[in-house]
Amino acid sequence: MKSFLFTIMQLTSEKRRTMSASVFSCFVTLLVFGFSSLASAETHHLHWEVSYMFDSPDCQEKLVMAINGQFPGPTIHAKAGDTMVVELKNSLPTEGVVIHWHGIKQIGTPWADGTALISQCPIKPDETFVYKFQADKAGTYFYHGHYGMQRAAGLYGLLIVDVKEGEKEKFKYDGEINMLLSDWYHQDIYTQMVGLSSKPFRWIGEPQSLLINGVGQFNCSLATNQGINKCNMENMQCAPVVFQVLPNKTYRLRIISTTSLSSLNLAIGNHKMTIVEADGNYAEPFTVDDMDIYSGESYSALITTNQHVSSNHWISVGVRGRQPKTPPALAVLSYLNNSQSQLELLKTTPPTTPLWNDYTHSKSFSYKILAAKGTPKPPKRADRLIQLLNTQNRIDGFIKWSLNNVSMVLPSTPYLGSLRYSLKGAFDQKKPRDWFGANYNVMKPPINPNTTTGSNLYEIKFNSTVDIIIQNANALAENVSEIHPWHLHGHDFWVLGYGEGLFRKKDISRFNVENAPLRNTAVIFPYGWTAIRFVADNPGVWAFHCHIEPHLHMGMGVVLAEGVDLVKEIPKDAISCGKTANMLMNNHG
Repeated sequence: MKSFLFTIMQLTSEKRRTMSASVFSCFVTLLVFGFSSLASAETHHLHWEVSYMFDSPDCQEKLVMAINGQFPGPTIHAKAGDTMVVELKNSLPTEGVVIHWHGIKQIGTPWADGTALISQCPIKPDETFVYKFQADKAGTYFYHGHYGMQRAAGLYGLLIVDVKEGEKEKFKYDGEINMLLSDWYHQDIYTQMVGLSSKPFRWIGEPQSLLINGVGQFNCSLATNQGINKCNMENMQCAPVVFQVLPNKTYRLRIISTTSLSSLNLAIGNHKMTIVEADGNYAEPFTVDDMDIYSGESYSALITTNQHVSSNHWISVGVRGRQPKTPPALAVLSYLNNSQSQLELLKTTPPTTPLWNDYTHSKSFSYKILAAKGTPKPPKRADRLIQLLNTQNRIDGFIKWSLNNVSMVLPSTPYLGSLRYSLKGAFDQKKPRDWFGANYNVMKPPINPNTTTGSNLYEIKFNSTVDIIIQNANALAENVSEIHPWHLHGHDFWVLGYGEGLFRKKDISRFNVENAPLRNTAVIFPYGWTAIRFVADNPGVWAFHCHIEPHLHMGMGVVLAEGVDLVKEIPKDAISCGKTANMLMNNHG
């Protein structure tokens, strides 16, 4: 390849003496095109080991889940079209593990989606599973545990996919800054899970800290104007992350939220942000002073370092949608070689997070996100409409979350295996409903709070177009309706619109089918609804669920199966549990 490039350079040097400028330009274009076509996608081989270790992300030591001794886990860098081969060894002493590649569609590899008991069996202790998949599209993504509440234990990291060699982004920038946002509990996830499944119910409460790239400041009140003496800024283990920048440059901020519970707001002192990407899809650029981000979402924002060169600026991340009992996380945007001391910065006030319940502010941001020019438009109409009523309910006194009055419980056999091989009795075969009562009062607690459990498996006709309405409602307590960010595996979808109160069929006429943004995660606001549309063109079994860890644990999710008969042979170690394990043993025998 090097000799080929040298020949091109030599040839262009000789030809340029005799060619006109226009002819030479065309000649070089043809050569570059030919060279880029020879360049092949790469295969990345990663050897990972998941284990526990002690760490102090916010200066309070506790057990965390780490990959190769790192928290957060290693950052993956790839280009669109590259193949990832991740050999994952489970070194947790007593529990299984899986990893979901959030935003990667897993086209042709649904068993690599990393959803326990949906796409694969949990990887047993001391065993190894190989994830092999293609990074199908450039964008800002991440990976995380998808078994129990392991994401809340620290099992996550960044997955950055750049454009293919020879291609360009739609926007220009001089450098990148990655911001992985998360919330952090001092209580272990097992105590949390037992409490959520107990009678009486024990809620997990609010997180003790917020983290930026795995670093936070527990019990720091600087951002709440209560003085600097309570903030431990000298302990390097939990001192604010410092992002060094050069003046008069444009930086791409890749911002990802992997929170367990919290909705967040991010602001940078004296710097505006221009949003250009959402969940791996180009957005029509718009500029804001601050931005909301919900669990499972990712964005790219451009900032220009146009402030005085001898200054530092606070980056502040605070809680939205819940009463803020967690102090904001802090980081520093530092102009290189500036003369401002840390003490001088501590005397300044970080940006203030908008009021937690200022939903007008939140909606204003979400409504501005539209597809960039050139983004595929959604089909004009859908073949099927599924309406999901999202309610809080009880089963024998235990509190659950339900969709159309069914709380999701996963079987012991992964759906992908049981459906692909038509295994009988592997899961509850009762079909969930596509709708709920038209007269349901979403503004009041449910009249009948009781619910049941089920598989919540929707079988979707392959290549059909599906609309899903996620309808929010009042919880069990009066005047309580929460934010729910919903994530769809295996697809991007178009966000057709949002609405207040109860969805009506007449609202379909308001759907945006001209520049609807493509996303993989969409927020449902309190007492409102969100409409999405997708094409069921990816054979497999895909989770669709609230991305808040305790809510999913309590049943807030459904499963979509499409074209499963088209799935090629599934690796045996992906489905070697439950009834598929028996099938494999019988076939081997």
